[in-house]
Amino acid sequence: MSLFIDTLGHGDDLVLIHGWGIHGAVWQRVAEQLAQDYCVHIVDLPGCGNSAMVEPYTLDALAAVLDRCFPLPVHVLGWSLGGAVGLQWALTQPDKLRSLTLCASSPRFMQAEDWPHATPADTLAAFARSLSQDYAATLEVFLGLQVMGSRDGRAVLRSLQASLASRPAPQVAALMAGLEILTATDLRSAVSQIACPMLLQYGERDRMTPPEAGQWLASASHAELVMHGGAGHAPFISHEADFIAAQKSFLQRV
Repeated sequence: MSLFIDTLGHGDDLVLIHGWGIHGAVWQRVAEQLAQDYCVHIVDLPGCGNSAMVEPYTLDALAAVLDRCFPLPVHVLGWSLGGAVGLQWALTQPDKLRSLTLCASSPRFMQAEDWPHATPADTLAAFARSLSQDYAATLEVFLGLQVMGSRDGRAVLRSLQASLASRPAPQVAALMAGLEILTATDLRSAVSQIACPMLLQYGERDRMTPPEAGQWLASASHAELVMHGGAGHAPFISHEADFIAAQKSFLQRV
């Protein structure tokens, strides 16, 4: 299948991968500014926005779809679930990623006895139960969770709501399969195998992907870590200028 990809700018190729519950439009403001120096490709993952659904819907399948869409090496920036897709892509096709930036992402999204830096299992289970009952309300609750703790939570929530409304909302099948990925994924043992340069951009007040996840990743992979003070799960919105400055600085050095 082919994905819906919105491309803007000129220069080295940079692929932006969104997170669960939304689509590529969430990157629009960031993409417009990065496009001053790069050829930016905003992807709608399968079943989200203007991209058709794909079966099977697994982390490996999502990485494979992206890999087929981009035959030449690219820089990748992935947010939350999109970061896990980027990690999988880097692991399966190490020659295809020139660099990888993870924004508020994690090698494991669900808490475990040896991994408290994540979302509680009952929270993910509650999303799965409520999706079939009230789809719209579930997405709204999820958007609210993303801004919890953020210093500019209301403004970030309005931005997320506007982005979601600008394209077709994710399909229920994609959301359910995405939750299964969030529940099952555990790439901790593979992180040290990432060969390309890595940047980690995290929010100091993120309740969904706590800053400790970023700190662990920095230690496990020798990646560069940028912690945005006062930011929640979407630092590229709440701390847009600082986020873009850090991203450009990193890309200029790799």
